[in-house]
Amino acid sequence: MADEPREEVDAAQAALNRVRQAAEARGEVRTRTSGSLVGPASGGSGARQGGRRRGAGAAEGYSGRDPQGLGSVMSRMVADRGWSSPVAVGSVIARWPELVGPEVAAHCTPESFEDTTLRVRCDSTAWATQLRLLSTALLDRFARELGPDVVRSLHVLGPAAPSWRKGARHVRGRGPRDTYG
Repeated sequence: MADEPREEVDAAQAALNRVRQAAEARGEVRTRTSGSLVGPASGGSGARQGGRRRGAGAAEGYSGRDPQGLGSVMSRMVADRGWSSPVAVGSVIARWPELVGPEVAAHCTPESFEDTTLRVRCDSTAWATQLRLLSTALLDRFARELGPDVVRSLHVLGPAAPSWRKGARHVRGRGPRDTYG
C-alpha cells in the first residue's frame, strides 16, 4: 500500500467543478471570457522546478495561481456569471452624485430601478421640473458611463405630500382643511 502512487486532489478545483455541475443542472448558461484563465499545462510560467516556482512575474503572463488585483477578479466574475446588468443598476445608485453632479444629487435621489426605468424623487417641484428638462442629457450620460440599454427612461417624481392619516382607521371627507380657519 505504501508503494501505490497517490493522486493529488485540488480542493478548490473540485469545489469549482461541483458548482459548475450544479449550475448546469439548473439550466444556467456559462459564458467564457476571452483569453485563458490558466497558463499552458506543461512548461508554463507557473511550472515548478525542484519544489520552487519559477517565473511568477507579470512579465511572463498569468498562471492560474498568481495573485491578481481585486478589480480584475471581480470584473471577470461579473462577466462570467452574466451579472453586468444588475451591477450596472447598482452602480447608477452608488455613483449618483458622480453621474449627475453634486448640486442635482443634493436635491434629487434615485428611489428605485425597475427594468430599464430609473425612478428619481426630488425635494421640490422646481427641481423635479429641472430634472425633467435635463433627462435627455442624463440618459446620454448614463449610456456613455454605464453602457447602452441600462437606463432607457427616467421617471421623475416630485416631493411626497404629507399624510394626515394617523392610525389604521380614518373617515372620508375634507379632512383637516376646515380647522385652519
